[in-house]
Amino acid sequence: MSSITIAVGADHAGFGLKDVIAAHLREQGFEVLDLGTHSGESVDYPDFGAAVGRAVAGGDAELGVAVCGSGIGICMAADKIPGVRAGTVHDETSARLAREHNDANVICLGQRLVGETVALAAVGAWLAASFEGGRHARRTAKLDDLTPTD
Repeated sequence: MSSITIAVGADHAGFGLKDVIAAHLREQGFEVLDLGTHSGESVDYPDFGAAVGRAVAGGDAELGVAVCGSGIGICMAADKIPGVRAGTVHDETSARLAREHNDANVICLGQRLVGETVALAAVGAWLAASFEGGRHARRTAKLDDLTPTD
């Protein structure tokens, strides 16, 4: 069994895909920290994006996956948490590059835009990829150094 914990979270527009991803991750041997939501009842995506971001930044999880309707709003919320580098991904290539070039520790997907098969392939590509460092390390360091007044 993997010793990696992955936090997952979603709003009402993403909870179905979040549940599919969580089940897949468990089948792959990952520990899953499911931060909700668990129904189609309307909730606010910033709450769940921030929860995933806080779990990763706080060390409760090494990585995070967040889902909303488009993947955009929940990504904005997760990225507000210091120590999080979240990216919205749409396929295997964008997910792989998010890890290799941006060292993304959270990826976000849109249930209204990405089907289950593509989403699972994207998560798999992200997990299989490694940060390349080199010129990318200089760029991620600049991201880490940004402050709200920059």
